Amino acid sequence: MTSVPAPRVRFAPSPTGYLHVGGARTALFNWLFARHAGGTLILRIEDTDFERSSEEMVEGILTGMRWLGLNWDEGPFFQSRRLDLYKQTAEKLLASGHAYYCFCTKAELEQRRAQATAAGRPPMYDRRCRNIAPADATARKAAGEPSAVRFAVPDGGVTAFEDAVFGRVEFANAEIEDFVLLRSDGVPTYHLSVVADDIDMRLTHIIRGADHISNTPKQVLQYQTLGAALPVFAHVPLILGPDKTRLSKRHGATSVIAYKEMGIVPEAFRNFLALLGWTPGSEHKDQEIFSSDDLIRLFSLDGISKSNAVFNNDKLAWFNTEYIRAYDAEKLLPLIQEEWAAAGFVPNRSEQDILVSIGLLKPRARSLKDFATTFRAYFSDTFDFDPAAVAKFLKDGATRAFLVQLAQRYAETPEFTEASTEQTLRALADESQIKAGVLINGARVALTGQAVAPSLFAVMVALGKDRVIARLAAAEAIPRTE
Repeated sequence: MTSVPAPRVRFAPSPTGYLHVGGARTALFNWLFARHAGGTLILRIEDTDFERSSEEMVEGILTGMRWLGLNWDEGPFFQSRRLDLYKQTAEKLLASGHAYYCFCTKAELEQRRAQATAAGRPPMYDRRCRNIAPADATARKAAGEPSAVRFAVPDGGVTAFEDAVFGRVEFANAEIEDFVLLRSDGVPTYHLSVVADDIDMRLTHIIRGADHISNTPKQVLQYQTLGAALPVFAHVPLILGPDKTRLSKRHGATSVIAYKEMGIVPEAFRNFLALLGWTPGSEHKDQEIFSSDDLIRLFSLDGISKSNAVFNNDKLAWFNTEYIRAYDAEKLLPLIQEEWAAAGFVPNRSEQDILVSIGLLKPRARSLKDFATTFRAYFSDTFDFDPAAVAKFLKDGATRAFLVQLAQRYAETPEFTEASTEQTLRALADESQIKAGVLINGARVALTGQAVAPSLFAVMVALGKDRVIARLAAAEAIPRTE
């Protein structure tokens, strides 16, 4: 019995921009498919747009993939270093009569397209150079006349393929232009380079965005004329913004790294992305949180939807809070440390104290950034006070004076637990004939700079006795706000 070879798939971004959400989802689907089937994921950088491609963008793509945890098995391969392969492929098509030299200039082509449009005809190439005798074309080329190489699309019939998502897709050949393979400067077009690479890299499946469907017949024709077996095509739905238009900057960030900078946990983003246009099956229809192992185990092309997916920032925020809440403090710490480094923040507490505070705070965090901003008081004695919180809970001197007294009580009390700190505070409130809430709210602001925090007495224990005493004793010096 012949065994089925393990699949070989690729992610092939163009480094004319950073890794965006749609590209990241395509990379993720390819990664999940390869890992599920024990296959190979190839990373190929399609950098033949020499004017717009840059090393900075390449590094941005690699950084985005590494952040998402999408490791590749082969590559990265750069198309700019594989130009000989594309030239050889074009020569094969010329030799077999499936391609021809086109000597039309850019100005001539633009004039004819304008004339066709004005006459109500499709602005397609009129194939005039296809009628030049091959020997004459070769002679003109040898004489140095500039020329491109075009593919000779069959005159009649259809070009069809089976798509793993959309089923049978077919295009009338009459609607497919004789497309350019090699430009006059020798630089390959996307249509040539992608097919030459996919064949050379022995790809079995092409998983990419549905916006590539219109390109596929041009690639199928090349496979057929080159005598290569067709891969399985799977075109995944587009990602739309909440207004159902294609996702763009007006909907918010589109770069993957921008979400990292917003404090999103990579595993949360991966989980969120996986469910944009894919479902794991009816038995998991009510489940939303999937570990990476779950996603790999459950992923299949059958679960990809034909319908476009909608990017929902609120849903992403929900995933983020769920993952932060579920992570152990030890697992969160290196992610938080990255945020601290980016913010130029240096904590002055021991690692054990930091871990205790992270454990206390993570149920309230919406973003990793919270640990470098709102939660700063838990990790350093240098932090800002929320003016609104000060104005509301520390507006009068009496409350501040009571907090100084509370600091003295804590200094005189040997025990410092949640129960003992609460008992001491309530005893002072009773003796002073004020509501305990006045002291609780005021102490919360004095200790954390914020009006909202976890249980005050858990906060006190996490901060430690000496730090609590010092901050309460300094309550009268907290800057006043109007």
